[in-house]
Amino acid sequence: MQNYLFNLGKRAKRASQDNVNTDKKNKILKDFINLISNNQAKIISENKKDLKKAKLKKLKENLIKRLLLDKKKILQITNSIKKIINFKDPVDQTLKKWKRPNGLLIEKKTIPIGVISVIYESRPNVTSDVAALCFKSGNPVILKGGSEAYFSNKILSNLFKKALQKNKVNRNYVQFIDSKERKVVDFLLTKMGNYIDVIIPRGGKGLVKKVQDLSKIPVIGHLEGVCHTYIDEKADLSMSKKITLNAKLRNTAICGATETILIHRKILSKFCNPILLNLEKNGCQIIGDKQVRKFYKSKIKVAKEIDWHTEYLGPKVSIKSVKNIDQAINHINKYGTMHTDAIITKNKKSAKKFLKEVKSSISMHNTSTQFADGGEFGFGGEVGISTNTLPPRGPVGLDQLVSYKYQVSSNGKIRK
Repeated sequence: MQNYLFNLGKRAKRASQDNVNTDKKNKILKDFINLISNNQAKIISENKKDLKKAKLKKLKENLIKRLLLDKKKILQITNSIKKIINFKDPVDQTLKKWKRPNGLLIEKKTIPIGVISVIYESRPNVTSDVAALCFKSGNPVILKGGSEAYFSNKILSNLFKKALQKNKVNRNYVQFIDSKERKVVDFLLTKMGNYIDVIIPRGGKGLVKKVQDLSKIPVIGHLEGVCHTYIDEKADLSMSKKITLNAKLRNTAICGATETILIHRKILSKFCNPILLNLEKNGCQIIGDKQVRKFYKSKIKVAKEIDWHTEYLGPKVSIKSVKNIDQAINHINKYGTMHTDAIITKNKKSAKKFLKEVKSSISMHNTSTQFADGGEFGFGGEVGISTNTLPPRGPVGLDQLVSYKYQVSSNGKIRK
């Protein structure tokens, strides 16, 4: 295993030395789309092997749903790659350029990050999304998919290799770890620092925590999505009902789902019942603080300290009353995970204050937190969402998969 993984790393490093121009990149991505379309039946057949194993292992229904590849999902995959083709190549762009009084000309130019390894679970579409995004941004990628999607991931990565070979480009730009052993991940994180520049985990809390705890390589990612929606005293009731329902229940399993709703005390009597009953009648369990319990007419579980920290990832929400916007911001900055937090208000001054002062990688105004997604941001897909303080932050798409360097030129200048 050790030699196998070291060889993957060496091949990826060699691939990173090949500069592929934009036209060639786009041609390879178009060929990848054609190969996916022409091998649709084969992809579905390989996916059925994964589905069969998943059912035998009695995996949860939501995981099986994520695993499924059908004609509709394959069309979504190819549409995502088409969007990436249409984006401007993020490599070798001049971000800034200036001339110093002494005659030095300085340019800040974008460059690929290097070799990226993505460790992910369940969703086979991650294989194609990540391969396309990393390749267009000039980064060789080493993919470690979950064993539950082994056959689906393998066929998609092999089709990308075929597109590379067809265009006489190093096929090791995209490599798939052909092993289901769990110790592979430990080895990647602790022994591959000479070959891998960045690790990106995509999956549940257990996987991400393991990566963050063990990795000796820089990590781009987020551990949890404890997201908030704050309903300000100047909020519109109809808008608040609509947004909170969507932010919590549209898809409870995603990291951008709202887990805590904060309500300004002045509007509890008017807003509490319409908003919470709307959530409850749609199957959501309500957990609230003492103030909220005074106003809410239906059954309610008492909120404990642990609830403000909890990412439920299900039809459950905690409700807290706050006396003002400052208390709302302080609560979010204390209990949130710097993922996505929203304010609902008609007051522009309050909105501006909230957007600026919450520490989240994504802050929103009058918007559902479920929009925390690279596709929704117009990135054509994402390799993940980052809550790191250092960049990149938020959805990591094509433009976030580059670093930069300074290029300096002069007419023989020497420093005195």
